[in-house]
Amino acid sequence: MGNPLRELTLADLRHRTSMKWRRYPEDVLPVWVAEMDVPLAEPVARAITDAVAIGDTGYPSGTGYAEALAGFARRRWGWEPAVERTAIVPDVMLGVVEMLRLVSHRDAPVVVNCPVYPPFYQFVESMGRKVVEAPLDSAARIDLGALERAFARAGRGSAYLLCNPQNPTGTVHTRAELEQVALLAREHGVRVVVDEIHAPIASGFVPYLSVAGDGLSLMSASKAWNLAGLKAALAVAGPQSAGDLARLPEEVGHGASHLGVLAHTAAFTDGVDWLDALLEGLDENRRLLTGLLAEHLPEVRYAPGQGTYLAWLDCRGLGLGDDPARTFLKHGKVALNPGMPFGTGGAGHVRMNLATTPEVLVEAVRRMARARNVPTGLG
Repeated sequence: MGNPLRELTLADLRHRTSMKWRRYPEDVLPVWVAEMDVPLAEPVARAITDAVAIGDTGYPSGTGYAEALAGFARRRWGWEPAVERTAIVPDVMLGVVEMLRLVSHRDAPVVVNCPVYPPFYQFVESMGRKVVEAPLDSAARIDLGALERAFARAGRGSAYLLCNPQNPTGTVHTRAELEQVALLAREHGVRVVVDEIHAPIASGFVPYLSVAGDGLSLMSASKAWNLAGLKAALAVAGPQSAGDLARLPEEVGHGASHLGVLAHTAAFTDGVDWLDALLEGLDENRRLLTGLLAEHLPEVRYAPGQGTYLAWLDCRGLGLGDDPARTFLKHGKVALNPGMPFGTGGAGHVRMNLATTPEVLVEAVRRMARARNVPTGLG
């Protein structure tokens, strides 16, 4: 199977009407939001078109999605979630909100490892909760000392929202790290909710529930198969959390798309060959980006992560201030995610989406290099 990241041209991509391609004018090259520049995997496209052909566009039903995830997890990670301890939710972040409501006090803080996916802050704060930060260490790994101090500040009855694999750094937490996390959480009376949406796009991924039976995980095929517009995710409970998940209101599952459920099921069941080809393409792009930065922007620090298709670029050596993305957009016509919304540790950074064609990646870095040469006073 060919590399999905080499199948579409920039002209093809410009026909898309999704956020990535319509947020900015056509002279801007978008390498920001988590949409991949790939065609749909054929089994996924077939599942959708077959359903539409017979008018199968009603409400989702059954356990096919959970069974598909369980089979994929068994083959991929040597861990099999129990189908009876799963529930369909509209998407991962809405699922996170519901899990936090189930396992923590009404006004309890939520601990996060920063820098981290900005909606962690947005959704938690929209619940009327306070975020307590536990910064990652200098190697972008969980700092257990910082985490313990954050747990102590948050107090018993609070929650820890863990990102595994970590977005934006691409760090994949080890089994030993997750075991220590689980131990600390139990000691401090903190419940763990895990966003594992990027799990299929990771080397060495360890499911949190494979080491801690009292957690709750949110999983989806959304990121790995580019299905953000086909809403459907699964909440998965460990054995000791089954009672918590059982209290999830039935109406929460009504927000998922039936076509989304069919698409995600097909991805986990029949889309593995396509995924493997994608992973090889992403590895090629990581190597390409490393070489491009060394040639054109040697001051930018980049440590390729083991997971996600995102690159976390430390641009502080360029002298572009806290928001280098602004300069890259204004003077280079390239859109990246600015680092500051990712919380403490984000200033001076940008997040780049690697899931694009090599040609787009080359042009993006060249534009960034040209933008950094604009006199500071004009930035």
